[in-house]
Amino acid sequence: MTATPLSVNRPVITHTAALRAINAALAHAESLQISVAAAVVNSGGTLTGFSRMPNAFLISGDLSIGKAHSVAAVGLPAEVVEQAMAQEAPRVREGIALSGFSFIRGGLPIHEGDALIGAIGVSGGSEAQDVACAQAGVAALRVSSET
Repeated sequence: MTATPLSVNRPVITHTAALRAINAALAHAESLQISVAAAVVNSGGTLTGFSRMPNAFLISGDLSIGKAHSVAAVGLPAEVVEQAMAQEAPRVREGIALSGFSFIRGGLPIHEGDALIGAIGVSGGSEAQDVACAQAGVAALRVSSET
């Protein structure tokens, strides 16, 4: 009789990759002349890296972590979840929001191949600026993995 495994292997982002993504997001924020906070969580939602620029709104720290955590929970950006939830009853949308899920844009999944390894969340600018900074963070990981 074969024993059933009691655990699974889950790929997670490394601390060096998390810091690379954060640094790229912050560099993009500097180019936009905004101050943000950036957070990376691993695929299990555990905070792996965080930085807050001087003059970023105090709440930006918590929001960046919340955005990253929410994206890691479902593996999709907030806008995709928001579109999918548009057809659901208000009680469903409210229940998800009350669970701590953030529908605020600025978080993106981080993949290695097909595997979700983490997520980045950025807060401090407009939603579009936060998304652009998060995209810069994810792009920095794609470039480094291709070289």
